[in-house]
Amino acid sequence: MGKSYLVRQFAAQAGLPLFEINLEKSAGLDPVFARMDPSLILREAELIIGRSGIEKSGGLLFLDEIQAVPQALAALRYLYEEKPQIAVIAAGSLLEFALARYNISVPVGRIEYLYLGPLTFEEYLAARGEQATLDYLRSWTPGQPASPVAHERLIPLLRDFLLVGGMPEAVDAFVTRRDPAEVARIHHAILDTYRDDFAKYAVRDELSRLRRVFDYVPTAVGRKFKSSHVSPAWKAADVRAALDMLALAGVVHRIHHTDAVGVPLGATVDDRAFKPLFLDVGLMNAASGITALPLEAMRDVRLVNEGAMAEQFVGQHLLFAPGPSLRPGLCYWLREGRKGNAEVDYLVQAGTTPGPKVVPIEVKAGAKGSLKSLHQFAALRQAPLAVRFDMNQPSFQEVAYDVVTADGLVHTGFKLLSLPLYLVGQTMRLITQGL
Repeated sequence: MGKSYLVRQFAAQAGLPLFEINLEKSAGLDPVFARMDPSLILREAELIIGRSGIEKSGGLLFLDEIQAVPQALAALRYLYEEKPQIAVIAAGSLLEFALARYNISVPVGRIEYLYLGPLTFEEYLAARGEQATLDYLRSWTPGQPASPVAHERLIPLLRDFLLVGGMPEAVDAFVTRRDPAEVARIHHAILDTYRDDFAKYAVRDELSRLRRVFDYVPTAVGRKFKSSHVSPAWKAADVRAALDMLALAGVVHRIHHTDAVGVPLGATVDDRAFKPLFLDVGLMNAASGITALPLEAMRDVRLVNEGAMAEQFVGQHLLFAPGPSLRPGLCYWLREGRKGNAEVDYLVQAGTTPGPKVVPIEVKAGAKGSLKSLHQFAALRQAPLAVRFDMNQPSFQEVAYDVVTADGLVHTGFKLLSLPLYLVGQTMRLITQGL
C-alpha cells in the first residue's frame, strides 16, 4: 500500500480506465521493451492484463515495479512520442539502484518525476477522522489566541504518530485496529524488504556497507555524519559511496550545512558537512529497537531519542513541503569553534517581498529549551524571523537581546514564531504570514 494505491485512487477520481502491470511479476517482458516498439508493448500488455483496447481507451497505463524491467524505462520515450493519447505512470522501488547497475538511458524531457514521501501528520489526522483538529491547524494564524482544547487533543495524536510514522500500511493498521504490535510487524517487514532488495543491486563488500549504513542512520539522526562511526575499519570513501546510493534511492536524506549568507541556500552548501535523515520516523524508531507498546504506554513513556524523533518528524515534513515535483532537499547551519558550537536544525527560504529570506528553524522535543543558537544565527545573518518547534501552544512574539560583536555589545532582535510540533504541516504558510 502506497504508490500503487495512489495511482489507483487517481485513476478512479479522474475517471480514467486503468491498465496495471506489475513488472516484478512479469519480468519476461524485458525483451519486449528492449525492442522499443510501442505497438508491440501495448499488445503484450493487453495479453498479460487480459483486457484489450488500451490504445483506444484514452486511459492510464501503470507500470508498477519498473525497476524489475530496466528496459521499460528507456521505452517510456517511445510510448510518449508515438502513443500520446495514453497516459503512462511508472513507479518503482530503489529505482536509482537499477539505473546505476544497468546503465539505462533515461529519456530526458519525456518523463516528469514526482517524489513521494511518507504520509504527513495532517494526512494521518484525516485518516483518523479528525476534521475539527485539521480545521484548527489550517486556520490558526500568527498572533491568534491558541486553543487549549485543541492542544490537549493534538498532543496524544502527535505522540501516536511519532511511533506509527507515515508508512501507509502502518497507518492503516493503526487507524483500523489500534494494534501497536501489528504496526511493529509492518515496520520490520518494510525494513527487512529494503535490506533484502539491496542484494539485487549490490554484491559482497558493497552489500555489507549498504546494509550497515542503512542500519546506522536511524541511530544518527540529528548528528553530524562521520564515516568512522559507521565502521572505523572501512575507508571513508567506501562509506560515502554506500550513503550516496541510499540517498539517491530516497531511503536516507542528507541535510547539508550551508553558510546561509543569502538565497539560494544551496549556493553555499558544504558537501562534507551534513546530518542524515531517515525515510520515516516510525521506521526510524523500529530500526532503533523500540518495540511495540500498549497504546497508553506509547503516549506516556519517555524515550532517550525523543530529540532525534522530533528532528526526524519535522525534517521529513519540510523535505517534501515544496511539492512532489521538486527533489527533496534541506539545509542546516553549523558553526564550530573553540568556545563552543552553534547549530540551527533547519533552514528554509520564504517570502517574496522585497525578496526571499532565510528563516532558521530550531526543533525541541519538550516544552523547554534555550534559543542560544537562534540568537547567534539571527545576529550573524540578520534574520527577521525565526521558528521554534516544541510542545508548547503556538505563539508569536518579538525577541530582544544583546549580542557581543567585533564592535562591542549590540542590542538586536527578531520575531519568534513558536509552534507545537503538530503544526509542522503549516510551516511555510505561517512563516509567510509572520514575515
